[in-house]
Amino acid sequence: MNRPGESPTMATPVSDPPVLLLEGVRKAFRGHLGLGRAVAVDGLSLEVHRGEVFGLLGPNGAGKTTTLKLALGLLRPDRGRVRLFGLPPTEPASRARTGFLPEQPYFYDYLTARELLDFYGRLRGLGRAERQREVGRLLERVGLAGREGLPLRKLSKGTLQRVGIAQALLADPDLVILDEPMSGLDPIGRREVRDLILSLRREGRTVFFSSHILQDAEMLCDRVAILDRGRAVQVGRLAELVGRSVHWFEVTVVGANPEGLPAESVAVSGEETLFRVTGVEELSRLLAAARAGGGQVVSVWPRRQTLEDLFLEKLGREKAGRGTS
Repeated sequence: MNRPGESPTMATPVSDPPVLLLEGVRKAFRGHLGLGRAVAVDGLSLEVHRGEVFGLLGPNGAGKTTTLKLALGLLRPDRGRVRLFGLPPTEPASRARTGFLPEQPYFYDYLTARELLDFYGRLRGLGRAERQREVGRLLERVGLAGREGLPLRKLSKGTLQRVGIAQALLADPDLVILDEPMSGLDPIGRREVRDLILSLRREGRTVFFSSHILQDAEMLCDRVAILDRGRAVQVGRLAELVGRSVHWFEVTVVGANPEGLPAESVAVSGEETLFRVTGVEELSRLLAAARAGGGQVVSVWPRRQTLEDLFLEKLGREKAGRGTS
């Protein structure tokens, strides 16, 4: 039986208890000038399990950041239950096992990376010798060895993001929560952050992050939840949600008369013609006719459903449903 607010597509829980549990959580805020209440999270239920990368996806205003703050105990739910390692998220024992990087962290920009990490290590309760070891190890891990003496204000956004991830990894947390970790980064910075997240999974850590960059989420996540207006419209394993069935084939042919081939062309560029066909039989007929007509098949690209397709489909259905209600 599903819990209140739980998506029917939620994957069956594994034997281990969840690292993070949200049950029927609701959170609303006072509206402008204190008039009314705006619901940010509405009956949300999620489970994040040990060793997985879980992506919280949704457009701006979907409730992603509010959900992360509820998970961390920075906000209290109006209704429902939140558990972090089986404990309330405000318990020191659960917080000690968690690292967090907000979307827009405020760092004292006159500090160096080493000084900042040392400061956060003191807040974590690490002794001096342990701080020195941890800070040195993390600077090496995030690729800042040799630049740890520069003031933060002289670092790029991508480099600052690596400093932020390093502070989230202080004290060896079991769960790392990241709010929009790839936002505003150039392709190189996004690649570096993705590699860091994948390395955390290889170590058996759990990563829970929010994002609106679907390509990155598709490359990283074991499971995802798509939020819209504080509700989960889809939750489950990425491989099950997206599927591997081919929707159509895109075929590029050079040197053949498009009008003599058994498919309708969708684009022409010089001698190249792009066709779109559905089904293996139609593909076989097109390939045979192209060769018989003296053409050369340059590429055959099977198009499968992507996370972006699923995202747009689910949000479109939700908006259509609200429009007819």
